[in-house]
Amino acid sequence: MLFHRGIQSFRSVTTAKFSILHSFATATATANSNANAEDDIFKSHHHLSTIKSKSQLLQSYTVTPPIKPWPQKLSHKRLVSIITRQQNLDLALQIFQHAGKYHPNFHHNYDTYHSIIHKLSRARAFEPVNTLLNDLLHSNIKCGENLFITLIRNYGIASKPKDALKTFIHITDFGVQRSVRSFNTLLNSLVQNKKYDSVYILFKNCQRKFGIVPNVFTCNILLKALCKKDDVEGAVRLMDEIPAMGMVPNVVSYTTILGGYVTRGDMAGAKRVFDEILDRGWLPDATTYTVLMDGFCKLGRFVEATKVMDEMEENGVEPNDVTYSVMIEALCKEKKSGEAVNLVNDMLDKQYIPSSALCCRVIDVLCEKGKVEDACELWKKLLIKNCTPDNSVSSTLIHWLCKEGKVWEARKLFDEFERSTIPSLLTYNTLIAGMCERGELCEAGRLWDDMVEKKCTPNAFTYNMMIKGFCKVGNAKEGIELLEEMLDKGLFLDKSTYSILIEGLCNSKCEPEVCRVLSVAASSNQRIDADSWGILLANLVSNLDKGMVLLEEILLENAT
Repeated sequence: MLFHRGIQSFRSVTTAKFSILHSFATATATANSNANAEDDIFKSHHHLSTIKSKSQLLQSYTVTPPIKPWPQKLSHKRLVSIITRQQNLDLALQIFQHAGKYHPNFHHNYDTYHSIIHKLSRARAFEPVNTLLNDLLHSNIKCGENLFITLIRNYGIASKPKDALKTFIHITDFGVQRSVRSFNTLLNSLVQNKKYDSVYILFKNCQRKFGIVPNVFTCNILLKALCKKDDVEGAVRLMDEIPAMGMVPNVVSYTTILGGYVTRGDMAGAKRVFDEILDRGWLPDATTYTVLMDGFCKLGRFVEATKVMDEMEENGVEPNDVTYSVMIEALCKEKKSGEAVNLVNDMLDKQYIPSSALCCRVIDVLCEKGKVEDACELWKKLLIKNCTPDNSVSSTLIHWLCKEGKVWEARKLFDEFERSTIPSLLTYNTLIAGMCERGELCEAGRLWDDMVEKKCTPNAFTYNMMIKGFCKVGNAKEGIELLEEMLDKGLFLDKSTYSILIEGLCNSKCEPEVCRVLSVAASSNQRIDADSWGILLANLVSNLDKGMVLLEEILLENAT
């Protein structure tokens, strides 16, 4: 038995050893075959024939650049230009990262970091900026202050005053000395965000905490903060202290305080400051005159505002675009359309471009006075002066032409506008509404098709106008089709349109269709208002026999 067991044990061990040896041989053969296969790869690909290892094989791969063609020779100046011209922010960041990681022998410098941080922060894409700053901090790149000035300014514009302050504090971490330039940028950001007390605290501590000596621009920013806080008296006291700081107040300093008085409506105080500028032998600039004129205009003292403008021109100071805008707005308020148009013409002759809102205001005043033709002439002059009116201006003029019943003139103006610009939904709706009001349903339909073709989707207003138009020409049944279509799109009918549609169906002797309208309204959870029910009941009462049948149908429809 023992001998038998020993033989069995020996056989088991021998079998196990054989199995292990077999596995080892198989593994070795597999490895050899893989090695041979790898050799075959190298042999079959001539461009890889010099590669001896897998690590070299990985290094031989080329990462696809984010843009094509990617420059073979990439300088810092070239990369800055590429990033600056790139409209897509994500792509701009990918270009920056690809250049640093994969372009042979290229290393970022201060200019490339500045360009990408400027682009991202200007677009309020601050999330990747922190990573970039961290990379810059741990690099050996010598930084300049301009990068941080850019970032502080953009944080201010984006209503992030705390981040602006943090950036200013950490400038020295990058081996950059803070100067009055970055300090003034910070103060401006704080004023923009109404942190007036913070401006005062920083101003008082700038030398002790940051080693920064304020200049006259710093003082002007503090003056602005005090005036914005309605502390004009504090601003006047600061003005008196400026000479003791070794500085001389300038025209901007006085204009800032003048603006503080204007904001209060204290024109006597504003005029006193203005006269003080003249007494010092200084010539007020266009901004000073404009602020004074604006103060008079806001109080309705238009004659005095005009005198200031005349005085401005007599002193050889050219009005700027803001000056013209202030005066034109005041003239429009006084309904003096002729004088407003004259100033717009002067503005255009001097190559200033009036804002869209200002043009709309002038056109409104002209048309309110019945001077639609003059408004059209102004619109044409804007085109001649290469100042293409936008959708708001064109919609305003189309509205007034339609209101005057001149729908075909409005259509011509629309066609002329369409040659250079894609009309907005507002412009289409304005003209469609005018056409429907005048019963020109075929033309309204053509405009509808045109807007859909140009991927401008009709909204609830468009549908309401078309339904009212069909009812106006006695074709209320077409209105029901449009009603069902708009409700399918999740749009809702105006209460007044329901009334018009129900009345139109009743007048067209289409009482049974009223049930359809009520059913559609009920299925979309829309309530029919009292006016619509009043119209319906009035028609039911006028014809009791038909009315009773219809009323039963309505009640049954709503009961189910």
